[in-house]
Formats: sequence, structure tokens, C-alpha cells
Amino acid sequence: MRIHTAAGQNSILGSYVKAVGRALDAAGCDGAALLAQAGFDLKHLDGPDTRCPLVNTGHLWRIAVAATGDPAFGIKVANHYKHTTFHALGYGTSASSTLKEAFERVRRYCHVVSDAVDYQFFRQSAEYHFVIEPAVDITVEAIDALVSTYLRMCRSLIGSQYSPLLIELRRARPPVIDDYERLWRAPLRFGAEQNRLIFDADSIERVLGTGNPEVARQSDAISSRYLARIERSNIVARVREVLTQRLPGSEPSQEAVAEVLNVSARTLQRKLGDSGTTFKEIFDETRHAMALAYLGSPQHSVNEITHLLGFSCSSSFTRAFRRWTGLSPSDWRAKTSSRNVHSHQRLIPKSAPHDDSASATQTNL
Repeated sequence: MRIHTAAGQNSILGSYVKAVGRALDAAGCDGAALLAQAGFDLKHLDGPDTRCPLVNTGHLWRIAVAATGDPAFGIKVANHYKHTTFHALGYGTSASSTLKEAFERVRRYCHVVSDAVDYQFFRQSAEYHFVIEPAVDITVEAIDALVSTYLRMCRSLIGSQYSPLLIELRRARPPVIDDYERLWRAPLRFGAEQNRLIFDADSIERVLGTGNPEVARQSDAISSRYLARIERSNIVARVREVLTQRLPGSEPSQEAVAEVLNVSARTLQRKLGDSGTTFKEIFDETRHAMALAYLGSPQHSVNEITHLLGFSCSSSFTRAFRRWTGLSPSDWRAKTSSRNVHSHQRLIPKSAPHDDSASATQTNL
């Protein structure tokens, strides 16, 4: 893996930068020349794991807007993404069983793409709110591109006509918003307190016929390992990776995980506290995610999943699962299976989200 960033410097996947280059080419510009002007070493962008300094990306956005003369250039870059643009995370979101699961996957593994942005995702009454929280100053074009990215994700999974209830942006209202209205097709609010997408709960929780829990679980494992490599100082990612590896057949203790990470249990507890979480919370979240993935795969019985997740007995697993979802594992599986049949019949004619060529040429986000 090639990582061309200084220690402590925010970074972004090289494949994301390549997508900006493709968008520049499509706009009639010389994408390669403009990438080089922004300071990117083109021969280093081909590796799937390559990361680039975020500061260069900010420079690239400014160059791109000047070269294209298009202040709305950022919202159009999403049309030039491929699944591989986002490493394993792209496959994980495409294989998600619901949009809720896809957004939770983005929140959990977003640093695979860049460590410059974090997310909040939560239900509020009959709505779901997805909040984009830059950890550092990034350009408004980058925020525009992120909004388009997640709209495109939604539309590829549940239908090209889907739109959120509202899009809020902290940026000032652009002089011309025709492209925003045409491509985003949602009510817009500029000058807001946060960058936020608001969705209806029914669409977010709808079971998708295109879900593939096994692919999603494998992509999560790859994302977790990748995060651990690029964020050696990120103790949360490292704990999650160890738990994912050790959970099948056992219930790893904090002491056992600390030993694998070559730190004391007290040091691990302190570092997790500094990161705003606890070992118990990470353990619970990891088990929850793995439980949903295993239950979505029919070859595993509930008893087998109980063992795979390290529970001492099926009743313990059932109690935990009810706390997570409000249902027993068997009821959740039956409900999901039943809804999956109907969703599959509704959704298959609308789109083929796993076709890279179709994704790369989609023009309506």
C-alpha cells in the first residue's frame, strides 16, 4: 500500500482524485494536466490503496472550478464514481439490505475514503437525519460532491426518482442554483447550521431486494483491516478489527484485546475514553453488525450464529438482539426474508446498481 502523506496529515483515496480527473475530462478539460497542476503525482494514483494529502484536493477543487467555469462542478463529480472509487466501502454500501444499513456502514467506515469528514446518522420521529461533519476546513465543492455521492447511493439502491425530504447546507446560496435543483431534485436550504440530508423513515428502512449480507460482511472485514493499517493511531478501528477476528467462537475480554494490541488494559481503556467510547460499546456495536450480516445469510442457523458471536447460549443472544432491534433473531430473519421477496419484485426492473459501467455513466445522480 502506498501512502503519500506526512504523519498526522489528513488524506483521501487516490481513486477519489481520479474520479475528479474523469469529471474534468468530461467537462472538456485536460484532467491529467489539472491534476498535475494541483500537485498530484499521476503515476501514483493507480494503486487501489494509494492515499493523497487532503490539502492538494482543496487546491484541485479551486483549479477545477476555474478551468470549467462551472461553480456547480462539485455536484457533477459523483457521476464519474465507480464502486472501486471507495475501496471496499463501495461494495459494502451496494450490498446493504436497507439504506439505513448503508448509511450506518458509511458512518462506521467513512475514514476508508478520507479522515477529513465524520457523520451523524439518527432517526428523529418519522425522519432520518444524515449530518456531514467536516473535521477540518474543506471546500464547498467537496461538500457538494458528498451530497451528490449519497443521493446517488440512495437512487442506485431504491430507484432513480428518489429524493430526500430536505437538503440543508451551511454554504451561502449560490447565485445560480439551477443545477442543484435539476440534479438533486429536493427542497434546498442554504446558510443552515449543518450540512444535513433529511429522509423519510419508510424509504430508509425498506428492505432491498439487492442486498447481499455475505458480500457486505466481507467488505466490512476488508474495510476494518484497511482502516487499521492506515490509522494505526486510531484505537477504535484497531479494537474493532481484533474483535471481528476473535469473536467467532469466543467472547474476547478487554484484557485479551489489549494483549493483542500490545498495550495494558488500563491504557486501552484510557485511549478509548479519549476517543469518546468504551470497549463495551465497541464490542456491542461489532456484535450487532455481525449479527445482522449472519442472519441475512440463510446458511447459518441461529444456534450457529450464537456461537459465531461468542454468546454462551441462544437466550443470551436473543436478549441482546431484542435490545438492538426489538425482535428475536428468528422473527427478524422471517420478517426480512418475507419483505425481501416483495422488495425484489418491485425493485429489480428499476435499476442494476452493481453494474460498474451503468454507475459510471449515470447522468441523473
